[in-house]
Amino acid sequence: MDAHVPKFIDVFAGAGGLSLGLMMAGWKGLFAVEKSPMAFETLKYNLIDQKDNFTFEWPDWLPKEATDIEILLDEYKSQLKNLPEIQLLAGGPPCQGFSNSGRRKYDDQRNRLFEKYLELVKLLRPQMLLVENVQGFAKTFKKTEKGKNGKDIEEQRFNADEELQEALLKLGYTSFREKSIKAKDFGVPQIRPRYILIAIRNDIMQNNLFLQPFDTLFTTRATFLPQHNLPLDQEITLEEAISDLEKVHGHVQCIEPRMKRFKQGLYGPIQPNNFYQKLMRQHRNGTLIQEGCIADSHRFANHSQEIEHRFNRIIHEFTPGKQLKEQERKLLNLNKHRIAPLSRNEACHTLTSLPDDLVHYGEPRIPTVREYARIQSFPDWFEFKAKYTTGDTNRRTQIPRYTQVANAVPPLLAEAIGTALKIVLANAKQRVTGNTDTTSAVDSTVNDSTDCSFRKEKNLVSGNDIKLQKRRLVIS
Repeated sequence: MDAHVPKFIDVFAGAGGLSLGLMMAGWKGLFAVEKSPMAFETLKYNLIDQKDNFTFEWPDWLPKEATDIEILLDEYKSQLKNLPEIQLLAGGPPCQGFSNSGRRKYDDQRNRLFEKYLELVKLLRPQMLLVENVQGFAKTFKKTEKGKNGKDIEEQRFNADEELQEALLKLGYTSFREKSIKAKDFGVPQIRPRYILIAIRNDIMQNNLFLQPFDTLFTTRATFLPQHNLPLDQEITLEEAISDLEKVHGHVQCIEPRMKRFKQGLYGPIQPNNFYQKLMRQHRNGTLIQEGCIADSHRFANHSQEIEHRFNRIIHEFTPGKQLKEQERKLLNLNKHRIAPLSRNEACHTLTSLPDDLVHYGEPRIPTVREYARIQSFPDWFEFKAKYTTGDTNRRTQIPRYTQVANAVPPLLAEAIGTALKIVLANAKQRVTGNTDTTSAVDSTVNDSTDCSFRKEKNLVSGNDIKLQKRRLVIS
């Protein structure tokens, strides 16, 4: 392979959303680490077994199977030490321990998994690091107990973000962090605010403050979105993302084994000038999936008439995009704590692994896995494997299709980040080799007149002040 193509390893890889996005940005994956057999089955089918640009190289010494990062470090340390230099180590520890959608626990074992990530960093010494997680990753966890006077006494305090940055500093890395990168700003029809950390090895940095990866990310947005025929000045709405997957377009008996009692949806026509649907419906070879074809993982739930009636009421009587209040749930005799009708006219809120929390914006049903994948910006050629859902205590160990999609990094966001990191790396190499050309990789990629920023922090991209108002981005 081309020695100039930057290489990455993905840990805590899930179904492969981050890996896919990096590959779409021109990175080459060496291998991925994922503990869940269900999620790894999906990753393997799409990014290992196929043979094209979206495929891992995969070393002979590492079995192509689900594995734990601890097993990787225990059993393959010598092979890892002998790897050629890696440009990027990517991945984020499982987010459930930090998630705002559940109760955060100080002593959740998953909150310490980033320590294994650091151990791998120390072993591989990659040029750059990329960590993605939920916003809660930057929040402080406190463990308290009652004192003799009955008042709470804080015993321990834990902030994963602070500990990670301190550890990386000791390992010789300069860290850049954003607490709230929104996927919708990069063409994803989902708000999905995320914690992103990028770290650059100090010998690559060489005190060059121009290496500001988030500046580069937001600056390159001005060309990234137009290259995909996606708008700069408005978000992709949910209806724009999934209207060609509505049940009204037709369905057949589910083609998957042991699922004959379900219906599977067919593709409808692409809306005029809907470039997001065109982008999602491109095969790996660039051809377009045609109307009337069966959509992968587009299995409709078998709802009872009672549930369909309730969902119809939710669609027509309550505010789209808003969680039903307790009184509203009581009116519907609902015991669930969370349920909301999706809003067709705006980007979706962050998906969770529980599809029963959401009702389709126009049809009395929950979203399908394929619709989930569209909302996450997975292309339609990306097929999901294993069971669709799970329940009870199995949720702790099983990663079915809905969870695989909900937990993934949106590939479009990952591609945008990967594109920016390639530019940062190219700029670093120009300075290290003493290249006197004053035209940086960023300058050659982006027109300065379109320079823009979505953030208020200091030392970020300068340019036009852009305010998000409803769907539109208004340049003041």
